[in-house]
Amino acid sequence: MNRMAPCGLILLFFALSFLVPSLDASEGDADPIYKACLEDCEKSGCVGETCFQHCKFSSDGKPIDGPWYLQEPLYQKWKQWDCRTDCRYHCMLSREEQRGNLGDKPVKYHGKWPFRRVYGIQEPVAVAFSALSLAIQFHGWISFFILLYYKLPLRPNKRTYYEFTGLWHIYGILAMNFWFWSAVFHSRDVELTEKLDYSSAVALVGFSLILSILRAFDVRDEASRVMVAAPLIAFVTTHILYLNFYKLDYGLNMKVCMAMGVVQLLIWGVWAGVTSHPSRWKVWLFVVGGSLAVLLQIYEFPPYRGFVDAHALWHAASIPLTYICWSFVRDDAEFRTTTLLKKIK
Repeated sequence: MNRMAPCGLILLFFALSFLVPSLDASEGDADPIYKACLEDCEKSGCVGETCFQHCKFSSDGKPIDGPWYLQEPLYQKWKQWDCRTDCRYHCMLSREEQRGNLGDKPVKYHGKWPFRRVYGIQEPVAVAFSALSLAIQFHGWISFFILLYYKLPLRPNKRTYYEFTGLWHIYGILAMNFWFWSAVFHSRDVELTEKLDYSSAVALVGFSLILSILRAFDVRDEASRVMVAAPLIAFVTTHILYLNFYKLDYGLNMKVCMAMGVVQLLIWGVWAGVTSHPSRWKVWLFVVGGSLAVLLQIYEFPPYRGFVDAHALWHAASIPLTYICWSFVRDDAEFRTTTLLKKIK
């Protein structure tokens, strides 16, 4: 990914993607030719004419010419590829080239499609779209901030009239955090980036559920908000701790995020159907657009020329959906502020 404020819906669709388990075994890595290539590469340090300095070891098992991270350009040191991952990558490309010459379709290797790296980035297109989504989230959050504090009237104590200001600020921060770690995860998939990506997604989904309940049921009393949020925060926190320190259970994580996403979807769908809010059509637009976008995850296809797959296009779909989300939030702030001022007068 988040699914249910129009922004909330985003997480249902995006969590379903990032939280789907990656299979350790796939058709590609079970291929005898691929396996033979790996064995030869780890012994010789080469795949065809391509050789890797950090695959060459001395008799005592230490890399020749020092650690691998001292042998590469500075801009590539961050990616932390080792002998095994480089062998997997180049053997995959070699095998896919052979399969392509025979007219065979691409297959997955170690649970992932055969992507081509760009400057050490595993999935460059997905990273680019994640970065754009992050930029749109930041723009939406800043425009919301400017609207509230510089364009709409403020209370005598300089606080906003909009009762959900703080909640949307928290949402914006969590959403930007999510897209940042999404970009990092797709740049380099290791255990740390995987946990950070999944944890940030769960946090966003959970908070989006809280936000959907508070906004749809117009909960403004602080004590009531605490009563709604506390058990959900405790649940989400426990789940994140479970994933990070006990077991990274992909199946359980998927079920938890889907359940929270579906509940949010129902809440916002019902709210849009019964409210007289002037911008309720944006909620419906987001729900319909998000539902169509999720089809890209169902209709999975291998990356075109090794770069663009259904998942990358799904990231692209998040960009307009994020814009619609924050557009609704700004409209909601104006609508609620105007309504409250009329009551005061």
